[in-house]
Amino acid sequence: MEPRKLTVGQPITPEQFDELTDEQLARLVPREYREFFPGKDFCADGFFYLHDGTAWSFFKGSFLDE
Repeated sequence: MEPRKLTVGQPITPEQFDELTDEQLARLVPREYREFFPGKDFCADGFFYLHDGTAWSFFKGSFLDE
């Protein structure tokens, strides 16, 4: 089975989060928010905060409060 191509807004599992690199994870974040992605080590719960206090979740593929 071929691995799925990573696309913006694609939700992933915690296992996939552990396997992906910072560069691969950044590809899942919309461009306008990529500058706020602090790297995998600083979002161990699968999400990170933007400048306005909202949180982007890799497990939802969107904001936590949506």
